[in-house]
This record gives sequence, C-alpha cells and structure tokens, in this order.
Amino acid sequence: MENLTHGGNWAGYEEQYGKAPLDFSSNVSPLGLPAGVRQAVIHSLQDAERYPDPLCRRLRRAIAGAEGTDPLWCLCGCGSADLIYRAVLAKRPRRALVTAPAFAEYEAALALVSCRTERYILRKEEGFLLREDFLEAIAPGVDLVFLCEPNNPTGRTTSRELLLEILTRCRETGTLLVVDECFGSFLDDPGQHTLRGQLEEFPNLLILRAFTKLYAMAGLRLGYCLCSDTALLDAMGAAGQPWAVSGPAQAAGVAALAETEYAQAVRTLTARERPWLAGELARLGCEVIPGEANYLLFAQEKPLLEPLRRRGILLRGCGNYHGLGDTWYRAAVRDREDNRRFITALEAILKEETP
Repeated sequence: MENLTHGGNWAGYEEQYGKAPLDFSSNVSPLGLPAGVRQAVIHSLQDAERYPDPLCRRLRRAIAGAEGTDPLWCLCGCGSADLIYRAVLAKRPRRALVTAPAFAEYEAALALVSCRTERYILRKEEGFLLREDFLEAIAPGVDLVFLCEPNNPTGRTTSRELLLEILTRCRETGTLLVVDECFGSFLDDPGQHTLRGQLEEFPNLLILRAFTKLYAMAGLRLGYCLCSDTALLDAMGAAGQPWAVSGPAQAAGVAALAETEYAQAVRTLTARERPWLAGELARLGCEVIPGEANYLLFAQEKPLLEPLRRRGILLRGCGNYHGLGDTWYRAAVRDREDNRRFITALEAILKEETP
C-alpha cells in the first residue's frame, strides 16, 4: 500500500478491496457537491476545447465581491497547496518559521528552495495553542511565517489579539505572514476570526482560502489567496504554469459562491455533530482535543488504522506530523449516520482483546 503524506487515499482502498470506503481521513463536506456547482461544471464542458482564462477574471471578480476586496488582490490556484508552493517560489525565503504540528506542505514547499525552517512546537499540555512567546520567535531575518487558522490537525485557533500582535511583529521584521484560513469557514463565527480586514493596512499579509472543504470540491482543485501586495501576487502567478485553474474549476468556483444556503447547512451540521462526536470519542476513553473546525484530533493507545480499514473506514493517522506520534488520529466530522458507524466500529475494536 502506498505511504501517502495526507489522508483521502480512497483510490488505494478501492484498488485493494474493490469498493468505496467511508472516508474519515479527509475533511470535506459530507453533503456532497452542491447541485448548482454540479450543473455549472457540466455546462462548462461545452467550452472544454478552449484554454481556460489564465487570469481567472470572472472568478476573481466573484471572489472579490464575496470577500469585499479588490479583484487585483486575488490570485487563484489549483487548490491552496498550489498557492503555498507559489508563495514560497516567489518569495524564496532563506529562513522561515512554522508551527508543529501543522499542514505538511508548508515545510515541503520551503524545502524546495533550501530554506532554513524553524519549528515552534505546540504543546499538548497547553492544548496545542499558540503562546505569547511565538512573537519572540519572529526575529529579524525570518523571511516568512506560516500560520494555520484553525490549525490542521489540532483544530485550535489563536486569539485575535495575539494574531494582530503577530501581524504587527511581522511588519516590523519585514516578514511575510501567510495565514491559511482554509478551514475558517467551519468556525462558529468565521467573520470574527479572519484577518481579511487587515489586508490594506498590512501588505505583508497573505491569506489562503480554498473551495475544497466547505463545498466538497476536492477533486476540482480550486483555491485562492488574498493580498494587497500586487507585486507579490504577480510573482506568484509567474512561479508556475499559466493555466493553473481549469475551466470547469473556474465555473465551479463562481457557482459555489452563490450556494449560501448550502454553506450554512454545512456549518450547522458541523456545529451539531462536532460536540456529539467529541463526546462519543471521550466516552470510549480517547483523549480529545477541543477543535473548532470540521475534524477532531484525538489520542488512543490501541492501533486503529488497519482495524478500521478492514471494516471499510479510513482514518487519518497523525504519526507523520511533527510533534505528534502514532497514537494520535484525526477524524473528520461527518453526518450522524456516518459518525455512528465510525463510533460503532471504533467501540468494537477497543473491546477486542489485544493479541
């Protein structure tokens, strides 16, 4: 079996078992692709013989309208991962700072430019929360800082007060602050946590967003970033192929932004199911981190990946995250039927005698 960095390896499961798994390893909406998005993708195929707009003009205008920003402050990419690599290739930092545990692609992108990467360890004893001393780690000479809000895989957020202090500190040190808000849409009040309102005042701020999670568009690959430094966005645009976003993905993005009822339904489901799932995991003796996104990080001493896989369920093992180990797992928050199936399987595994 392939040893992949991330979750969502449904193809490997299907190749092995000849059927689809119940995937708790990938944090996308359990409601499926919105009907309006599906129709937009189908309709876009009539133009499949044409190159997609390399500037994503219609999509950028739609994003700017939804975000309340200038279209020139927006750059679209083939998922947020594409934009992570473009930001690093455009900036070419010599020294960078990341938190650990966090999304693996930050360090993978930095390694491409032989950047010296420093890790700030998030401690379990402190709930995996960012501490005030993170400001001291942003020293002169740190060219780039990656922050994930809420963090992946912990699901925790940083206080807004500390985020603003970090942003100010980065401006003082000439540091680019890249804030990954790809899971921000799942927060109870996304508008209160985003740094979007600081873009004009802080040209050193780059915000990452994606359609992947909220709209169940992982297979279409569409993300975007926001920044008032248009020279940086131009450099990022030049740091990869010109047709980064396909025609169907562009059409899907425009349609998704109109799916306000769908988006609210996903948020409502997540807000209802997350505490239920956390409570059930705790009932089974797992150590559960109180996440705020559409996934939960938990610890369990008994191995779970293969026993769950044999029962048709994929779970994200977190042994390859810096700062965690093989006893840590991340579970997506899905609907009640799926969550019950997961908990039932987990309970059966935990009751089994260890050989």
